[in-house]
This record gives sequence, C-alpha cells and structure tokens, in this order.
Amino acid sequence: MLSAASKARGSLLRLHSTEMNRSFIQAKMFSSSAISRPRIMLKLGTAVVTRSDECGIALGRLASIVEQVAELHSRGNDVIMVTSGAIGYGKQRLANRTGMGLLAQPSVEESKWAAIKPQAYAAHGQSGLMSLYEIMFRQYGLSTAQILLHAQDLEEGPRRERLAATMDDLLHMQTVIPIVNENDAIVVPEAQQGGDLRGILSISDNDSIAAVAAAEMKVKRLVLLSDVDGVYTGEPTNGGVLIPRISKGQCQEVMDKISFDSQTTRVGRGGMMSKVKAAMYAQEKGVEVVIANGFNENCLLGAAKSQVSHGTFFDTKNGEGALFGNAEEDIKSQAKKARDGGRALAQASPETRSKILNRLAALLIERKEEILSENSKDIEEHKGKLAQTLLDRLKLSEPKLESLAQGLNQLAKEDPLDKTLSKMKIAEGLTLVKKTVPIGVLLIIFESRPDALPQIAGLSIASGNALLLKGGKEAQRSNAILHSLVQEAIASECRDAIHSCHLVSGRDEVSSLLKMADVIDLCIPRGSNDLVQHIQNNTKIPVMGHADGICHVYVDTDCDLEMAINIIRDSKTDYPAACNAMETLLIHKNLVDDKRLVSILDSLKEAGVVVNVGKRLANMGLTEVQGLATTNNYHVEYGCLECTVEVVDDVKDAVSHIQANGSEHTEVVITQDEKIADFFSKAVDSACVFHNSSSRFSDGFRFGLGAEVGISTARIHARGPVGIDGLLTAKWVLDGQGHTVADFSTGKYEYVHEKQV
Repeated sequence: MLSAASKARGSLLRLHSTEMNRSFIQAKMFSSSAISRPRIMLKLGTAVVTRSDECGIALGRLASIVEQVAELHSRGNDVIMVTSGAIGYGKQRLANRTGMGLLAQPSVEESKWAAIKPQAYAAHGQSGLMSLYEIMFRQYGLSTAQILLHAQDLEEGPRRERLAATMDDLLHMQTVIPIVNENDAIVVPEAQQGGDLRGILSISDNDSIAAVAAAEMKVKRLVLLSDVDGVYTGEPTNGGVLIPRISKGQCQEVMDKISFDSQTTRVGRGGMMSKVKAAMYAQEKGVEVVIANGFNENCLLGAAKSQVSHGTFFDTKNGEGALFGNAEEDIKSQAKKARDGGRALAQASPETRSKILNRLAALLIERKEEILSENSKDIEEHKGKLAQTLLDRLKLSEPKLESLAQGLNQLAKEDPLDKTLSKMKIAEGLTLVKKTVPIGVLLIIFESRPDALPQIAGLSIASGNALLLKGGKEAQRSNAILHSLVQEAIASECRDAIHSCHLVSGRDEVSSLLKMADVIDLCIPRGSNDLVQHIQNNTKIPVMGHADGICHVYVDTDCDLEMAINIIRDSKTDYPAACNAMETLLIHKNLVDDKRLVSILDSLKEAGVVVNVGKRLANMGLTEVQGLATTNNYHVEYGCLECTVEVVDDVKDAVSHIQANGSEHTEVVITQDEKIADFFSKAVDSACVFHNSSSRFSDGFRFGLGAEVGISTARIHARGPVGIDGLLTAKWVLDGQGHTVADFSTGKYEYVHEKQV
C-alpha cells in the first residue's frame, strides 16, 4: 500500500509531467511559425519593487506594472523583465514565520539582522519573488521563466550566445515573460569586481545587466524604472529641469556637466550614474532607452509609446545642439523653450489640457504626505529667521491642498481658448472674428507662498501660456516638489509641452529674465511692496499686480450690529496674512456715541486682535479705548492679528479716507441703506468693492475663477483677482474669398459692418 504522501507526490509528478509536455508542444508550435515581434525590456529598480521601509514588496505598484506588461504583450510586443527586489523580499520572508508573512509576528530578532548578509536575503527571497510574479501574470494568461545571471554570463561570448538562444526560445512561446535577475546570492561585492566590459561598462548591477542583455537580444527599447522622473540638468530642488531627450551627440555633454547623485538605498546598488551609463551603452548599441519613474501612473505604457510621454528618452539618432550654454544664453534658451512649450500647450486639444489639470489635482492629493513633509522642512529651517506672518504664508496643509485640487478641477471644466468674443460681417463673403488666445510667456515671481505655484501653473496650463516661476528661497523644497508634480502632469498628456513650466532658481536668473522683453510678455510679481517696486523699476516687460493689500471695512450708522461683528471678525481673523484681510476698520461716529463700537472692540479683543486707535478716535474720550496704542499712519499692511480703528463722519468721509490711504485693493461697506451702499460702490476707486460681505471673498477661487494668478490693482488689461481671463488676449481672424482693398474702391464690394456676435 502506498502512503498518502506517496500518492500526493505521484499526483504532483504526473501534473508536472503533463504541464512540461504541454509547454514543449507549445514551444515547438511557436518556434515553427514564429513571427517577428518588437522587443521591449523593462528593468525594475529596487525602489520600485520594494516598500518604502525596504522590507517587503510594494504589491499594489508591482501589480500595476504587471498589468502594463500584459497590456504591451497583448499589443504584439515581446516583453523581457529585469527585476530587483529579491533582497527586500528575502528580508520580509525571514522576518516573518509564514510564507507571505504579512500578518505574522517577527521570528528573527532585530539584533540578528545586522549579521545576515544581503546574499542570504537574496537566496531566500528569489523563489518567493518569482512565485509572486507567476501568480500575478497567471491572471492574464501568461507564465514566467526565471533567468539568473552573473557578470561572467555577459562577459564571455559563448555564454552570451547561449543566453540569447534561450531567450529566443522563451519568447517564441509567446505566453512566457522571461524574468532576469542578477544572481545576488553569489554576487561579489563591488569593490572586488573586475574591470569594465571591454573598457566600456562595468557589469555591477541590474542596470548594466539590462543594458548588455538588451543589446545582445536585439531589444528595440529598454525602460529603466526607478524612483526618479528622469535625467535633470541639475538638482531639481535647485532649479534643475527634466531633460526629455538625449541624442547620441549630447551624451558626452551630459557626462561632463551634470553631477549625479550616486547614493543608493539599503536594498539596491545602482544610482543615477549607473542608469545613465547603462543607457548610453545600450544607446550606442542601437537600443532606445527611457529612464522613468516607476511610481507614476501608467509609467511603462507612457515610456513605451513611440512619442515617449514619461521620463528621459535616449534616442539612437544623432542630434545636434548643446544641452548647456553660458549662464545668460542658457536662461534665454530656457525662456525660448518655455515659449515653444507654451505654444504646444495652446495647440493641444481642450481635452488634453483638461486631463493635465485633473491629473495635477489628483497628484496634489496622492502625494500630500510627500508635499507636507518637504514643506515642514522649509518651515523648520526658517523658524526664528522669518516673521510669523511669512511662516504662516509658507505653511501648507491638507485643507489647502484639497482646496487647490478643487480649484484645478474647476479650471478643467471649461476651456477658455479659441472662444469668439465678437464676429462682424465686413462685407459680402468677408467675416472678421475676434478670438481668445494666450498672452504668451509669463514671468511670475512670488514670495513665501508655495500654494501659489499650483494655482499659477493651473491657470497657465488652462490658458495655454508658458510659465517661468520664481519662488522665494524660504519655500525651496516645497516649490521643487510642487513643480515636479506640474511637470509630471504635463508629461503624462502632452510631452511636447514639458518645458512650458520652468522653475527659476536664483536671483541672477531673475535679473537676466527681466531684460528679456523680446521673449517674456508679462511679469506678475506677488509679494512685498519693495519686491513689486524693484520689478517695475528694472524691466521693460509689462508688469501686472499690486504692491499693498490695505483693505478697509466701513461700518455705517444704519447697520445690523451682529452682521457687522461677524463680517469684521472674518475679514481680519480668517487668514490675517492674506492680502485681502482687513487692515483698517472705519466706524461711523454714531456707533461711538451709542456705544455700539464697544461691542465691536470686545469682539476683536476676544479674537486676539491687537487694536491701534486712530488719532480722532483716541481724542473722543471713550473709556474702552484708553490704554490702546494710537497711530497716525493709516497706510499699514499688518498681515497679522492687528488692525487700525478710526472714526469718520459719514460715508463720504469714509470714501475720502480710503482714497487717501488705501491701496485700491478691496473695500467693504456694512449698511442696510441701499443708497449708502450704492454711493460707496460707485465712489470708491478700488479693484473690489463689497456690500455686507467679508473682504476675504476677494479671491479667484471664491469668485468662481478656479484659481488666481494674483490680484491686480492696475487699470489696464486686468483688475481685481486675476483668473483665467486675465491671462488671455485676443487675435483677429479675417476670413475672405479673395477680397482686396481695391475691390471696395472700385465698388465691387461695399462695407456693411454688420455685427453678428
């Protein structure tokens, strides 16, 4: 009698034999009628495969990539994978008692971890990693085959030939995804490895293995996925920008002028230098290469497109032109690239621009932890160095990010370009149309407020404008990560527009840009009075914006006191650092006489507002204002929980005070008398005038503009919160049928000038 165990083993052997026969038959069938299919090789970096704690597999991310591999395979491509992650998976398995170990208790004491070498983790993790891939690919009717390699396998001719032959056989089956990995269980530490491959490339990690294998196996495109968006001209946090394409002729310049960070994670050995060297080796051998971010949505599909939409593309064609020039020329070149990118954005379909905006909105929520982490570093670095009002403006929060995302989604709902503003029939068969078009290239300089970056970028994307952004150095990290998300969103839908948004890094660059009136069409400074004055005095570029935000609230004698108190508190305390916060409160003299002012002052005191009393109020003998500071300066933007309170005779006196001391930003009247409200709104010469409502409504999002690029107190082009309309100008389009001016002189045609729109 056979034991139960023996019977089970026999059943497994019969099943295994049956599957082997089926695979053999399939292999013979496919090899006899094999068709030529494009080959794509995908290299997954350790950072992509493993979790952020470097102990275990990032299952969700890996499942998404497997789905994309299956999609490429179904489109008629042969896909080869080169994967990292064995060490990370081995750590996870050894740290837990059960197979996947996701819910089990640790079985290896922390004190023993340090003694375990990476080779042991790799040996234990390799089988589990392959089992995981097999399970995932089986969902798509595919199976896997493992190929473990060592440097010698690629350095010796006969071994490389056998490897290529084996790969051909596997790919001819058309149901198998070959998965390659460096044999980490026996890998020699890098310090003990031999020299370069024929003096060109050191086979020291999966990047170099992928490059050599791709060349040997006649791969059309190699995709190197890691946790970076691609190759940058410099440190992204210091103004470096993504390079979308590197031709053969530009490779040496890349190596000479870009400093790559060679640091690695604890579970990986390749850095950016490794990837670039591998990419250049494969490129020289005729293989197209893309370095892209495996954390991005549809990263592989985007990198596999004929027009690459993700990462840096190493083209096998010889290109011309340098990536770098001298500082002045380089900045002007970047501005011109921005202009070209903006034109590509403007020419894209409305659906494309909407998708970019929606993607950016989604990224603000998806990456909120990373954004807030970088923002907290900025805040921590500048505590004690910046005034509290500037720190308040610097701070981001989840509600702020959600509000920004909401504004971007609102912008995406309606396309502002190519809209007909007017239409006129000039003569029979001759029609003149006025349409909306982008202004062109915008230079926007802002201080302290990183939340301005996605707002401004969103408006520029929606309006098809190119954008040169200069944020304050105090928000360097926050601006860098937000800018990277803008670039990611643009690249996901319109790669030709990747340069349309550029983050300027230093003051020297700004000084150079201010001289470029031939390239830049409009400058919008957002910041202090000193900043705005400096910009206006040092450029010939048109400047739009405001210097101060000295907003007034006037409380008339005929007011609802409870309403007045609520509006005053909201105007001052909702966000004191904002330019639309109340700075001066004007009170009708009757409110002093009947003590209604006392209730207002008590409310401000309760909210923690410091009150500075105007000279006239101080001299009225009111007990409640005794001991309060007095002021004669009514042109003060406090930007904090502080304000000035003064008394006026009536609405005309209030208007005179505002005209003499205001900044033409936002003024509020609180009254139940419609005639007083009407007089105030007509007499006050400011960008925004409100009746019975908070000054804080002076905002692009609250106005329904989606977002705002700033608030303008100028009188030409745009005034008040500048939304999408403020970033547009017009183009005249004349449609005729061979008309000439001479035709009208001879009487062939007559002007009719019939307005149709």
